[in-house]
Amino acid sequence: MNKLHLHSLRKHEILRKKQQISLLFRSGTSLRGDFIKMIYADLKPEHGDLCDVPAILFAVSKKNVPSAVRRNRVKRMMREAYRLEKSSEKGVGKESAGGSEGTRRCLVFLYTTRNRDIPGLHAFRAEIARLIEGADGC
Repeated sequence: MNKLHLHSLRKHEILRKKQQISLLFRSGTSLRGDFIKMIYADLKPEHGDLCDVPAILFAVSKKNVPSAVRRNRVKRMMREAYRLEKSSEKGVGKESAGGSEGTRRCLVFLYTTRNRDIPGLHAFRAEIARLIEGADGC
């Protein structure tokens, strides 16, 4: 029962600290996909953070998606797509969990389209996989 699932997204993997979020937005590198923008950087972890797993943040602007219900749905879809993609062979946990010793890979996924139709889970998975692969190549 206490087994860790292969496709889980644990609480310690979510980026919550304001200082790290602002540092990530200031010093991070960005990649743009069709409807998601990813910002990433290798940052020094806060006290007690794990270095071996990346920190993730999902954001949807109220300006892009005015309805809270639709914003929450987009965030759920991005979380689910990332959760499924991170455990793949080329996933985030393998190569990019830290560029150098003592750093932690931090990622932000921003939903950027104003299109009324929300893409499906398959489109989110493909987009996130493409962005992660692009970040690993840099």
